[in-house]
Amino acid sequence: MSDVDILRAKLEKQAAARGFLLPHHGALAAGAPDLHDAYLRMYNALTVTPRVLNDHEKECVWLGILIAVEEHVGTHHLELFRQAGGTDTEAEAIVALTGQAASLGAFRFGACSFPDHLPTLDPTQAYDRTITALRGPLPDSLAHLTLLSVQAARGDTAGIAHHLRAGYALGLDESAMVEALSYLIWPRGVNCFLEACEVWHGLMVAGDVTPSKRFAIWRDMPGQGAFRAEGGTQVSGFDEEPD
Repeated sequence: MSDVDILRAKLEKQAAARGFLLPHHGALAAGAPDLHDAYLRMYNALTVTPRVLNDHEKECVWLGILIAVEEHVGTHHLELFRQAGGTDTEAEAIVALTGQAASLGAFRFGACSFPDHLPTLDPTQAYDRTITALRGPLPDSLAHLTLLSVQAARGDTAGIAHHLRAGYALGLDESAMVEALSYLIWPRGVNCFLEACEVWHGLMVAGDVTPSKRFAIWRDMPGQGAFRAEGGTQVSGFDEEPD
């Protein structure tokens, strides 16, 4: 087979396997085939290969993310949501929760700006009451897990911190929280995930949450953050393969 025939066969196989083919796959397969292969491996590891969340939990989180980032091409996640048993009532709850995520900032503004007029307004308690009112049949843990990703997608650091604290209080698996946040790498980019992890790391260092032994290794690693040209350090090592 010629290179052109191999390319056509590869794209036809992918389209047949998935039931659809997004345009960027053709561009990558034709113009950067090694990157396309790496891209597919990354996507499979990110959201196809089972990790901690079950299929229903995973697609609830994805639905919240799609609404938060206004991602119109993620329709396959709606089909997967249905296949995992997702209902109209659950979908409505997720859309409502995602829409109300901005209320945390509104409550904080009201409490900070009008303390003489709203002396009893507690932003976090008010926000949590809206979650309880809107989550419908969703378990509290799944509502907070979904909103963790939604607030990270919005770049709301206070919201990220709130739902991380809630996750620990509810006994959520830390790897489940990593999984939910890591989905943002696809529609929002790795920096969105990085910034959420900065908030998480800060909570651990400050003692606001108590990590497991495994996550304490991450907490205690020195020198985390952007590169600083100090002490003769140099940028290097990006070509190293992981152990």
